Amino acid sequence: MTIQNRRRVTGLDNLYEPHLTLKEFPLLPGGEWLPRSSGWLLIQVVGGSGYWLQAQSSVDLTADSVLLVAAEATGRIRASQLNGISLCVFNIIPERLTGLITMSEREILAPAASRPESAARVFPPQDPIAIKIKELRSSWRRGGLRSRLVLLKLFVDVFGKDLEQTPAAPESTDARERLRAFLSDTPPDALLEVSAYELARATHCTPRHLSRIFFELTGMSFRDKRAEIRLARARELLATSKSKVVEVALESGYKSLSLFNLMFTRRFGTSPGRWRQKHGVQGGKESYRNRGRRFALG
Repeated sequence: MTIQNRRRVTGLDNLYEPHLTLKEFPLLPGGEWLPRSSGWLLIQVVGGSGYWLQAQSSVDLTADSVLLVAAEATGRIRASQLNGISLCVFNIIPERLTGLITMSEREILAPAASRPESAARVFPPQDPIAIKIKELRSSWRRGGLRSRLVLLKLFVDVFGKDLEQTPAAPESTDARERLRAFLSDTPPDALLEVSAYELARATHCTPRHLSRIFFELTGMSFRDKRAEIRLARARELLATSKSKVVEVALESGYKSLSLFNLMFTRRFGTSPGRWRQKHGVQGGKESYRNRGRRFALG
């Protein structure tokens, strides 16, 4: 692996924070926190009060209110000088929901994250979103499946019907447009369930033509795309489950552990086991660093 590739992989690993988890932490009186995430954060005020500071604006954060923040948002939370503030943070990274979210839906979330009016929003305590998160906090049990699904649904509810009204692809006799529609409306994991030949038949073109237009639309070959999805699934399983490495390999579509170890090490510069020690549930530790009176998510 080249030095450039190693740097790129290291950068990816630094952004591989836990998601679909609920974390609570306090902010001392007058302290500040800059929300950092590669996705979206739903932040509820558990106790105390503070402010969301962005550009020249300031919004009050009171008990049980919820702040939605995208990665592109530029702002910070400042605790009250009197009693500080306690926060509960839920992290969602759409790019890691490969089996649930389609490319069309991701294309709806992307511009929303870049618009100031939608990249950071505050929901008052009486808002249904704030009420539901408060109810869920009281019943949270180590991030069980049901709790994670409920929180994920709340995130979807924030965007109302926008995610349900993805434009239908126009009928076309062009294989490129049929392939574009398939990639846009289908979760990426679906590519692991079809062969290049089957996809060529579905788009009514030859395998050779499919190979050419697939590369033009995605920037990589069909084979490389499938490998990317398998490794993304493997990293998610390594980071969020306690399955054995061999089980992760099989679940990710690899027929042998040795091949999985080879492909994973070639892509990320370290073995699956060592990567899990650094980023996994049992090995990685999320910390909040207090530098003076300023807090940052480590």
